[in-house]
Amino acid sequence: MSTIDYEHHTKTVHDLISLFKNKHLNLNPGFQRSSVWGESNRRKLIDSILLRYPLPALFFYRRQHDGEIIYDVIDGKQRIESILMFTGVMRGHRFWTRAKLSNEENPDWLDWNTIKRKKLQYRITNYKLQIIEVTGDQSDIEELFVRINSTGKPLTPAEKQNAKYYRSDFLKEAARLAKRFENYLRENGIVSAAQASRRKHVELTCELMVAAHTQDVTNKKAALDKVMNADAIRGRELTKARQITHTGLNRLKQVFPELRHTRFNKISDFYSLAVLFQKFEREGLVLIDRQRNRLAQDILATFSTGVDQVRRLRDDVEGVQPGQEFYRDYLLTVLEGTDEISQRRKREQILRGLLESLFLRKDSARLFSPEQRRILWNMTAAPKCVECKTPLTWDNFTIDHKIPWSKGGKTELGNADLMCRRHNSIKRNR
Repeated sequence: MSTIDYEHHTKTVHDLISLFKNKHLNLNPGFQRSSVWGESNRRKLIDSILLRYPLPALFFYRRQHDGEIIYDVIDGKQRIESILMFTGVMRGHRFWTRAKLSNEENPDWLDWNTIKRKKLQYRITNYKLQIIEVTGDQSDIEELFVRINSTGKPLTPAEKQNAKYYRSDFLKEAARLAKRFENYLRENGIVSAAQASRRKHVELTCELMVAAHTQDVTNKKAALDKVMNADAIRGRELTKARQITHTGLNRLKQVFPELRHTRFNKISDFYSLAVLFQKFEREGLVLIDRQRNRLAQDILATFSTGVDQVRRLRDDVEGVQPGQEFYRDYLLTVLEGTDEISQRRKREQILRGLLESLFLRKDSARLFSPEQRRILWNMTAAPKCVECKTPLTWDNFTIDHKIPWSKGGKTELGNADLMCRRHNSIKRNR
C-alpha cells in the first residue's frame, strides 16, 4: 500500500445535510456495502446524539469531480443514513426514538417533527462529528475500506469482493444476474433477506458463473479472487458464462420451483445441483414431460429426507442402517471440506446418478434436411399452414417441430408440420 494522506476536523450535522442535499456527499461509492443497520441501531444513535455522547470518527474519501469536491463515505454510512432518515432528508424512512430532551423529563417517544415543535432541533443539527478526510490512490482507498470494516460488524466475503472488484465487468454481470433470481433464492430459503442485503446471492452467482466458464465445479476459496483480480473472464467468454448460468438457473427453477422443502435450499447443496443443470444444458438434456418432472421432484425430496435421516442417526451416535450407505456417502461431502472441489464433484456425480435418466437428449440435428423437406412436401396433397390454413408454395413454406426441438422434440417427419413463416415465428418453442 502506498502512502495515504489524511487530516482531522469536525463537521456539524447541518454541514452533512447540506453536503448531501447538494450532492457532494456520496453514501454509496462502488466499494461501499448495503445498509445493514436495523431500526433499533438507528434509534440508539439518535438517542446518543441527544445525550451529547461522542461518536466514532467518520472517514471520507476526498476527491474532485467536474470541478466540485465530493466526499465518498468510507466508514460511517449507517450513522449518516440514520441522521438523514430521522430528520426527513431521506424521504420515506422516518422513524421514532425513545429519549428525553431534558433532565427533568421522562423518556418519551420522539420524532423529528416533535423536536422541531419544541424548537430543539439544534440539539441534533448543531451536533459536531469528528471527520477524517483521506486522499490517495483509488486502490488504496478500497483497501482502507476493507481494513476499517473488518472490525465491528465484519464484511462478508461477498462485500470484500465488491469493495475490491466493483469495477470488474464480471462482478457487474454477476450482480445483474443475481438480482434477476433474488426472489427465487429468497423464497426458497437459499439466501435469507439479511444475506441478500449483504450480497450473498451475488457471491453464489459469481461461483456459478465461474463454473459455467470452467465447465466444472471449482474450489470456492481459490476461484473468485483469482478470476476477478485478473479479470480473466471478459468479452465473449463473459457473455457465454452469463448465458449458461442464466439458462441453467431457469431450468432448475422450472423443474424444482419449491426447493425450500428439501435440504437443497442450503447453498452448498444448491450449488452442486445448479452446476449439474448447467452441464445438462450443455449436453442437450432437457426435462419437459410433466410426469417425469414430478418424478424428479419426488426423487429429490426422498433423497433429501434420506440424507437428513442419516444425519440425525449420526448426531445420535447411531449406526447407519442397511441401504442407507448411499445417503451417508452424500452426507460426508457436506460435513468435511464442503466447498473443496473434490467434495463438490462427488455431490454432483451422486445427483447426476439420481436424475440423468429422467432427462431427454435434444436431437443432434436442429434443422430438417433438404431430403426431409422434399418428402414432407410431396406427401402433402394440398400444402396449407396448420395454423392459418393459408395455401403454401415451395418458396414460402417452413417445417415446424410439433414438440419443440428445445424441449426434446426430434427432427424427424413424425414430429413435423407445414407452417407459414409468420406462424412458425409466433409459435416459438410452444
